[in-house]
Amino acid sequence: MLSADDPLPLRPERVLIAGVTGSGKTTLARRIADLWDLRHVEIDGLFHGENWTPRPSFLDDVRAFAAEDRWVTEWQYTSKGTDEILAPRAKVVIWLDYPYRVVRGRLLRRTLGRSILRTRMWNGNVEKPIWRMFSGDPEENIIAWQTLTLHKWTERMPGVVSEQPHLLIVRLRHPRETERWLRAQAEASGVSIAPPKRRSRDR
Repeated sequence: MLSADDPLPLRPERVLIAGVTGSGKTTLARRIADLWDLRHVEIDGLFHGENWTPRPSFLDDVRAFAAEDRWVTEWQYTSKGTDEILAPRAKVVIWLDYPYRVVRGRLLRRTLGRSILRTRMWNGNVEKPIWRMFSGDPEENIIAWQTLTLHKWTERMPGVVSEQPHLLIVRLRHPRETERWLRAQAEASGVSIAPPKRRSRDR
């Protein structure tokens, strides 16, 4: 497993971004897509149909893009069967293993902002009303879901390492490490990256 300071021995063509809800997987996936000229497939957009209904074609759509040569996506919906499709095809996993205060703060800001602004997301869906944040059901309350799955990847990674030995795993423990790692990859690739938005709470 590599750290933020270890050079990559290859230029990745198929990348998975792992991390708890709210860690910034999609934002990083977009930046990596630009950095390495990969197709970013936002997996939430494949899963959620109208009115937050799961799309019947979800796994078929995952298989279709996983068969392509160059992509980056978020490693999610593992209980729905994505592991068997994505892990064997991927080459690199970027694991955002951030502190609780960072991921909780990011998720609260994102959820409140989307709910208040009624931000339109995948397939016409908008964030659920704020009062849902007080529901104890993780299926209804994304904050409760984050709490339930907070240690998911810490518990899973030893198994990933042993079961998928072909995967190169990069563990990033703080947004500052991620920015340092991105700068190093950009320098190695001879490209420039957009400066990060300042987040005082991520210090």
